[in-house]
Formats: sequence, C-alpha cells, structure tokens
Amino acid sequence: MISVDAVGVEFSGTTLFSNITFNVNENDRIALMGKNGAGKSTLLKIIAGENKPTQGKISAPSDAVISYLPQHLLTEDNCTVFEETSKAFSKILWMKNRMEELNHQLETRTDYESDAYSKIIEEVSELSEKYYSIEEINFDAEIEKTLLGLGFVRKDFSRPTGEFSGGWRMRIELAKILLQNPDLILLDEPTNHLDIESVQWLEDFLKNSAKAVIVISHDKTFVDNLTNRTIEITTGKIYDYKTNYSHYLELRKERREQQQKQFDDQAKQIADIQQFIDRFKGTYSKTLQVQSRVKMLEKMEIVEVDEVDTSALNIKFPPAPRSGNYPVITDGLSKKYGDHTVFQDVSFTIEKGEKIAFVGKNGEGKSTLVKAIMGEIDFEGKLQVGHNSLIGYFAQNQASLLDENLTVFQTVDEIAHGDVRTKIKDLLGAFMFGGDTIEKKVKVLSGGERTRLAMIKLLLQPVNLLILDEPTNHLDIKTKDILKDALKSFEGTIILVSHDRDFLDGLATKVFEFGNKRVKEHFEDINGFLRNKKIENLKEVERSQKV
Repeated sequence: MISVDAVGVEFSGTTLFSNITFNVNENDRIALMGKNGAGKSTLLKIIAGENKPTQGKISAPSDAVISYLPQHLLTEDNCTVFEETSKAFSKILWMKNRMEELNHQLETRTDYESDAYSKIIEEVSELSEKYYSIEEINFDAEIEKTLLGLGFVRKDFSRPTGEFSGGWRMRIELAKILLQNPDLILLDEPTNHLDIESVQWLEDFLKNSAKAVIVISHDKTFVDNLTNRTIEITTGKIYDYKTNYSHYLELRKERREQQQKQFDDQAKQIADIQQFIDRFKGTYSKTLQVQSRVKMLEKMEIVEVDEVDTSALNIKFPPAPRSGNYPVITDGLSKKYGDHTVFQDVSFTIEKGEKIAFVGKNGEGKSTLVKAIMGEIDFEGKLQVGHNSLIGYFAQNQASLLDENLTVFQTVDEIAHGDVRTKIKDLLGAFMFGGDTIEKKVKVLSGGERTRLAMIKLLLQPVNLLILDEPTNHLDIKTKDILKDALKSFEGTIILVSHDRDFLDGLATKVFEFGNKRVKEHFEDINGFLRNKKIENLKEVERSQKV
C-alpha cells in the first residue's frame, strides 16, 4: 500500500492544494481528474518522487517500485531501442556489478580486522539478500519478448531511438515499465502519441497485468474502460469516488447540487442574522443577543461550492463554400523514401460531405498521405484535389507555425470576421484562455496552449475541406466535445487522423485503414470497424494456432 499523507503544494505564496490524503491499494485503477491547472501532473510527480511537496509526505514500502511515464518522453537519442529498453533492469544489473566489485575487494584486501573490511562484508550481505530474492531473469529474452509484443520487429532492436516517431518511443518507455513489473504505474496523458491499436493494447495490459495504476487522461473511452476509482482535485482538495469516470460525473453533479443547496440555505441564514444585528445593534436590551449573533457569524464555517466550469459555447464553422462533388481522388498513388515504401497503389475517391477517419499504426503513412494531399511532398501516381476545394489544415506541428510575437488575443483578432469578433473572449475562454492569459505572447505559451490557439484559428476560416492530423492531443474532454459538436455540424468534407475512439464515435462515417503499405476503405463507423477488426485478429490467432 502506498500512502499520500497530508500533501500540500505552494507556488509563490499561492496554495495549489493542501492536506491531500489517500491510499493506493493493489488492483486500484485510478483516474486523476480536475480542470487544467488544478495540480494533477504536480501530484503525479510528487508520488513518483520527481518533485517534493511543500508539506506532507508519500509513504511506501522500502521495496516498492513506482514507475512514472510523463507527458514528454525521456528516451535518449544516443542508444538503440534494445539498449534503452535494457534500462528497465539497470538497478538489478547495478546490484550484480556492485557485488562483483565488492567480492573482488574482499579477495584482494588483507586488512581483515579493519572497519572498512567489515563494512564491505555488510554491504555484500545486504546486496546479496536483495539480489538473490529476485526471481532469476533472462534479461535479453524478456526484453525481446516484450518489444515484439509491442509491435517492434527484430531489425528495430539495433536502430537508434531517435529514428522513431513519438508513438513508437512511447512504446519503448512502456516496455521498460512492463519489464519492471512495478507496484504502481503513474501515467500522464499516455494515449497522446499512440495509435488506436496501441491504445487498446495499453488498456488491456493495464487492466489485466498491472498491480495498481494512476492515470491522467483526456481520452474518455480509455479512462472509462480502465478505471475503477476516480480522484478529483478541485478548489485545493480532493474527492475520492470508488467508480469509473462516467459514474463519477453523475455523482459529482449530485454532490455539487447538494453543496449549492447548503450554500443557499447558509446564505439565507447569514442574511437573517445580519439583519437582526443591523436592526438591534444600538438597542441596549438586545446587546447580549446582538453579541451572540456576531460571534455566531465569526465562528460559522462558510460552505464552499466546488468550482464548476460553466463556460459553454456553441462553436460553428463558417458556412462551407460550394465545392466539386469529389474533393479528393487518388489513383495508383505511391510514396517511397529511398528503399522504404510507405504505401503503394492507393486508389480511392472521397465524396463531398463525407467524414473520413484515417486510422492505423504509427508509421503506416497516415500523415504522409495528408502531406501529399496538401502538396507538401512529391509522390508517384495520381492525386487530384477537387474543383474549388478550400482546405483548412491542422498539422501535428501546427502550433509551431504561429507568430510568436503576437498576443493570444491578437492571433485570433487578426483573422476573425463579422459577428464572431464580438465573441472572441468567449471563444478564447472556451479553449481555456481566460483573464490575463489573452494578453500573453505566443512565445511564452506551452505546447498545449499553442495547440489550442491554432485550433481556434482553424475554427474561424471559411473552408469546405477540413484535414485534421491528431487535433485532440492537448485538448481536455470538455474542449474536445465543443470541437466535436462543431465538426458534426460542419457542412463540408472532413479527413480526420486520430486515435481517439470517443472523438471519432458519431463523427466519422467511414474508415480508411492504413497498414502493410496499403489503404483499405471500410464503409462503417469507428465502432463497427473496431468490432470487425477484433474479430479478424481473433481469426488470425485461431489460424496461427492450427498451423
């Protein structure tokens, strides 16, 4: 059992949270929820031992292993995939090497009676007890099995980690965690860089193989499928619900309704008391009663109503200008980088008004095909963008293309037209730019803030073909819902590269699956595709077992 005991954090005299206490038990699958800035990532880093709290402490058994996967990957670029994964066993290997070193000293030293010699014996004994209590492991075999299970092939083992995309580097970190078999896994937005199949693999692994998990995620489906407990950070304290995310939302609504009723009742009581004080404070015969009520007010503990983000905005794209009936047509399209074929002989037609999801493993060509449509790369074969197709494009690196010298408000104001100019502050607020943040320069914004700002710019452009490459990576659940509603009512054509099942559900009406250098068209929504994909995978397993 790992205990969080009266933990608090202050920054520059401001309290982020205080007196947070809870236990993490085996089989807990905890979702850590709360609005941006509530302190979720900070609390995770404290539990991981990366940060120190201002007050309180984290208690864990001395042999407990806590593994932490931050939002930003820590893999180094100076080693291979196999070498990086081997770091999972670094403590065990260090113990082995240290024992060999100490035993060599015992064999070569002659100061048998000295304190130094005795200390070496003590250290060897202590290390030996720990080392030999660990089940014997064939490190290379375990690393190989784990990497293959995560989708790597043997030739990848000797490649530098720097050659891999964010999703594959995330898998290297996950492989290290899996091999450590930790008592507690801490994950901060783990699905941001994973394709749908990887997210499903991670979900299954955490549900069936992990001992205990705390996760921060804006992927509603992932959180709902995984968790059995939800801890919410709000107004500097926590609420602990023994249930998953969807049920937590219902319970939280009930709790806040009760708080509001208590707050209203107390406010009426305070008003009545204050009215009595104001009426009789100069009346001699009522002096004791007035003093009694003054003390009552001083001692009264004011009921707090937890923060509720009441901002809601019905965002709509401008009317889509009329386009041709077929915004994108490809015929025999192929793309190679040197000897590496990304995809070949791709032929499809996208009709006006269709909402298409591009799905498949990372590195199979989804973003490459988008770049081909945008004319950013050369290719073989034919690709035709339809008559009067006006493209709104959100690239994965869209945030880096913003003018760093403009403020948040100026960035939006310079492209806003018509009635929307009167609602810029509301629009910014819906995307979590409130108060003084609208005057911040773009160059001081975080990566997530830049992504949200780039998304707002896209919402204001009159286009009829939207191409969005992983648009939800830095958006919280509420903002994703706002964007999803806007896309559902968009009259034009949409191409979505996304791993977020909940975001695609009810939005994409057709799926293009990328894999094995091909693009396969599926005439069904994302749930139908995933159901059939699971059935296909099961049949593959059955076939391989019969062989």
